Amino acid sequence: MLHIGPATRANRWTQLWLGVVCMVMIANLQYAWTLFVEPMHQARGWSLGEIQFAFSIFVALETWITPLSGWIVDRLRPHIGPPLMIASGGVLVAVAWVINSYAESIEMLYAGAAISGLGAGGVYATCVGNAVKWFPDRRGLAVGMTAAGFGAGAALTVVPIRMLIENAGYAEAFFWFGLGQGALLLLIAPVMRAPLAGEMRGMEQPRVQQAASQATPGQVLRSPLFWLLYAMFVIVSASGLMATAQIGPIAKDYNLSNTALLFGASVLSVALVVDSVMNGLARPFFGWLSDRIGREVTMAIAFGLGGISYGLLAVFGSMPWGFVISAALIFFTWGEIFSLFPSTCTDIFGTRYATTNASLLYTAKGTSALLVPLANLLKDATGSWHSVFVISAAGNFAVVAAALLILLPARRAYHRKTAANAAPAVSG
Repeated sequence: MLHIGPATRANRWTQLWLGVVCMVMIANLQYAWTLFVEPMHQARGWSLGEIQFAFSIFVALETWITPLSGWIVDRLRPHIGPPLMIASGGVLVAVAWVINSYAESIEMLYAGAAISGLGAGGVYATCVGNAVKWFPDRRGLAVGMTAAGFGAGAALTVVPIRMLIENAGYAEAFFWFGLGQGALLLLIAPVMRAPLAGEMRGMEQPRVQQAASQATPGQVLRSPLFWLLYAMFVIVSASGLMATAQIGPIAKDYNLSNTALLFGASVLSVALVVDSVMNGLARPFFGWLSDRIGREVTMAIAFGLGGISYGLLAVFGSMPWGFVISAALIFFTWGEIFSLFPSTCTDIFGTRYATTNASLLYTAKGTSALLVPLANLLKDATGSWHSVFVISAAGNFAVVAAALLILLPARRAYHRKTAANAAPAVSG
């Protein structure tokens, strides 16, 4: 039987940081998308709704492919599953953005979005699955750091991408960044691996209550707790994705897109950099906090602040710094779903099938992506973004109530039941 020692402790941090880099390499596929929307609209004449449907395709496939990717990683040996999935993702990411650069029809753009979604989903599932397996003692923090690579990674390249788009066109930006991101994933892939059986025994006991049994994906899908988590995930994710996809159009409608704000940078450029950083910081911060005070209480704090943030954007969003600060608070209070929900899922259902089970829950993001175009329809029907902000705020407050009044007692009851069922097997 293997036990954790100095080499394993060092290796798990290496694996964590490599996972963060992998997530950075797929961050632009989502978080820099808004930079390409208006240039494609101007160059190709496609409507904003048509272009944003490509975003929905990407997010949907990026999430819905993760259970299959996670199942493959869980089924293969620790030294085979992660590198195979990361390498495959690198190839698909590069191919997809090259397709986007040459797309002359909206259908071709949709094809690129679908391929990039498949590649990103494989990378995402693998890295999150590795984090929950390598760090049973600091699961919230580890998943938060991994997810931060996806949330904040685009902050490093927002300004270069926008400059390349302005100077050479959006097609060049798609082409060169696609090749670069894919190449780095291929270089990292051979080093990635999951922990061996028994390798994590002897770790410090976590403060958060852990599963007494290892639930299979089929058992998870039959659990009401899973579907409660799923519904909560959809509600918060839908509001956050709306902000992610529409931050550019919102700034334009407020006449702030090209308004100089800081060192010659526009309001939108500053907002995008700050938003990416805040979105990334939220994931390890709230993950770390949840390791100490519990997942549900942390959810209540984060999503309560999120609801307030949408109200601030509605009131102060027309002012340059008001827009930047309000948008930053929104990104800071929704990005943590990608650390809190996978951690909660693994706490409840165990680590044996953690990559698959967390990926099943992650598909809620794909479901919520289908709601993103509704924000445009509601804005067009009402003439402003205020109704969108109100609905987003209400959804966040509803999830706060669900976390404290439904999830918390239901999780405790589930742990008591599984512990009681496991006791006879242990004593026997």
